[in-house]
Amino acid sequence: MGNKENQNLLTSYNLGNIARRLLFGILSMGPIPDHIAFIMDGNRRYSKKNKLEEGTGHNLGFTALTSMLKYCYELEVKYITVYAFSIDNFKRRPEEVKSLMELIREKIESLIKEDSIVNQHGVRVYFVGDLKLLDDSVRLAAEKAMEVTAGNSKAVLSICIAYTSTNEIVNAVEQSCVEKWDELDSSTKNSISVMDVEKHMYMRVAPNPDIVVRTSGENRLSNFLLWQSANSILYNPAALWPEIGLRHLVWAVLNFQRNQACLETKKKQQH
Repeated sequence: MGNKENQNLLTSYNLGNIARRLLFGILSMGPIPDHIAFIMDGNRRYSKKNKLEEGTGHNLGFTALTSMLKYCYELEVKYITVYAFSIDNFKRRPEEVKSLMELIREKIESLIKEDSIVNQHGVRVYFVGDLKLLDDSVRLAAEKAMEVTAGNSKAVLSICIAYTSTNEIVNAVEQSCVEKWDELDSSTKNSISVMDVEKHMYMRVAPNPDIVVRTSGENRLSNFLLWQSANSILYNPAALWPEIGLRHLVWAVLNFQRNQACLETKKKQQH
């Protein structure tokens, strides 16, 4: 590639950055969501649609995630949650599960590199779910990433892995029962409160999401943040996850801003 082509690419890149900053400046005149959650749906379908090798869609999906995180942090969204691997995904073909676990371990390790987006933006990483279900190598990588980023405080990235919402709720209720066991007797009623259960939720590390985005046009939550998303704005772009881009994030935020007053009223009515 010649110098002229390099200069053209650099100019386009700089213009893109300037345009994005201007766009985010305009968006910031309205309320910005504290927490956006993503169901990253469509990686396998993207591979099939484009006749790519199995696993390519997930690799491209990680690239899409990195771009989306960058945009969100530039917009000063503090909490991001992504649905990386459901407990139900363990029911897939063993060779596919093994391949995904290896890919997940590789991507977790890349998160803690010095030049990673996590370190560039001061992001603390949490892995949320029943982590004992993971392969030892993946679990240890996740534990290391949480330890290494524990001092970061500018933003929070929660990665739901070996997770379903029903598992989270059952676990929280069980933990609440254990905690309250000595206090329970036949005369005690309603001893376990909503606050008790929420205290033991995996997702206690973040406030309830303002927006839940699910790509590929599906309008199901698929057992993701069922407890936390009662007042969330749902956005279901037709794009498959590797195709998600800046325009989808902008539309999601604009939709949130349009409905934010109504959502705040509903939240106040519940308290």
